[in-house]
Amino acid sequence: MPDFREPISRGAGARQRVLQAALQVLHDDGPPGFTMEAVARRAGASKATLYRHWSTSGALMVDAMDATFQPFPVPDTGRVETDVAQLLNAFVAVLEHTPFPRLLAAFMDAAERDPALAELHADLTRRRREPVLAVLTRARDRGQLSAELDLELVTDLLTAPFFYHRFVAHRPIPPGLVDHVIAHVLATGHKSAE
Repeated sequence: MPDFREPISRGAGARQRVLQAALQVLHDDGPPGFTMEAVARRAGASKATLYRHWSTSGALMVDAMDATFQPFPVPDTGRVETDVAQLLNAFVAVLEHTPFPRLLAAFMDAAERDPALAELHADLTRRRREPVLAVLTRARDRGQLSAELDLELVTDLLTAPFFYHRFVAHRPIPPGLVDHVIAHVLATGHKSAE
């Protein structure tokens, strides 16, 4: 059956339309249905147009996830607990009020099957961890946290409970979890009073 939709125009608006279509296909059809043809059809574009900008469906998937779910701004309230709380509360809001969890699950599934996509997924994950690492590094430099802390491990410990609740246990994130996690994880990292 012919498709009489208006072809996609050029420019930033067209790119955004393709990226939104890519997310819709990933959300609705998962990795098995995520093809250049499916995205082109959803965006009202030709496959040739998509291939001019993205060499593979994996590259398009990464771009769509990257453009939509940017890292959070790095807060600087002067207190490490408050800065971390702002980041974790923003993360909880994304987990609870956006399609991000379903999209991330599909993206992780695709990355398990495609080594090139796995490498791109690792890079996206690293960039999304940067705000927490920046807050912790600044707190350590200010003397608020011990110089011996492994900041990568602390970042894992701060974020893991939220992933566990949402992706493993499939349970809602309880109110107050952000404060409890921060209290437990950062309690051992504070510099002892001289």
